[in-house]
Amino acid sequence: MTGVAGFIGSNLASRLLQEGYGVIGIDNLAHGRRENVPAGLDFHRRDIRDKKIYSLFKDVDTVFHLAAKNCIADCQADPLETAEINVFGTVNVFEASRRAGVRKVVYAESSALYEGSTHYPTPEWEVKPKSFYAASKLASRHFAEAYQRFHGPGLSFTALRYFCAYGPAQDYRRTIPPVISAFIIKLLKRERPTIYGTGQKRRDFIYIGDINDFHLQCLTDGNTDDRTFNLGSGANFSMVEIYNLLCELLGTRSEPVFKPDLPGEAQTTLADISEATKVGWEPRTDIRTGLSRAIEYIKGEMKDGRI
Repeated sequence: MTGVAGFIGSNLASRLLQEGYGVIGIDNLAHGRRENVPAGLDFHRRDIRDKKIYSLFKDVDTVFHLAAKNCIADCQADPLETAEINVFGTVNVFEASRRAGVRKVVYAESSALYEGSTHYPTPEWEVKPKSFYAASKLASRHFAEAYQRFHGPGLSFTALRYFCAYGPAQDYRRTIPPVISAFIIKLLKRERPTIYGTGQKRRDFIYIGDINDFHLQCLTDGNTDDRTFNLGSGANFSMVEIYNLLCELLGTRSEPVFKPDLPGEAQTTLADISEATKVGWEPRTDIRTGLSRAIEYIKGEMKDGRI
C-alpha cells in the first residue's frame, strides 16, 4: 500500500490488519504522519517516484495506491511537483506492480475530475477536470487504461473516485485543511472558523469506514475488476449546514470568518453511486454519526497535545 501514513491509507491499513491480511506500507512522510501507521505492518519510508520500491512488490497480490499530492491549493501553486508525484509516481507504482506480477491495483482517482460538471448526481462518465490536481489524476487514468490494454488480463485495475472523505486521522495540517477537521478544531478552541466563499458550496461527504468497506470488497470481488467507481454518500450539504451541525453537536458556536473562494474548486459535488451499489456496496454511516466520530478523534488529538 502506498500513502499508508495518510488519512485514507492509515485507516485502510488498520482495517486490513484487523481482517487478518498482511500489509506492506510505503510512505515518504512528506505529508503523512508516522504515528498514523498502525503497528503490525511492514513499513518502508520510501518515495513512490523511486525505482527502489520495486523489490517491495514481490509476492504481493493486491496494491492499494493512495499516495498523492492532493491539496488543491498546493497543486495549483506547484504543477510541476504535482505531475512528478501524481503522474510519474503513479506510473512507477503501476510498473512495479506489472514487473512483480501483482494481480490487481486499486488506485485513487478523485471526484475533482468532475470540477467542471453541472450534471448532478454526477456519473463516472462525466469527466470535466479544471485544476492541476484533477489534470494529474486524469493523466493517471490514461496510464491505467494503457496498462490494461497492453498488460491485461493478468493485471487488473480498479479506479476509485472518492468524494469528500472524512473521519479519524484526517490531515488537519494541510495548507488548506479539510473543512470538517478545520471547523472542529476552531470550534473546540473557541476560535472563528474560516468559510471560503458564501458558505453555500455543497459537498458530498463520505465516511472513511464506508470507503474501507468497498476497499475490502475489491480484494475478492471480480465484479470490481477493470472498472471505475464513485464513492460518495449520494447526498450533499452546504458548508453552512455542516458548520451549524457541528455547532449543535459540540454545544458551542463561534461566528465564522468568510474569505474569498478558493480557485479551481467545484461549487457542488454529488456522487452518482449507482455503479457501486450495483455490486452490493452502500454507505452506512449517517452524517451525524460520522461527524461525532470525527469530533472524538480531534478531541483525543488535542488532549494528547498534538493540536
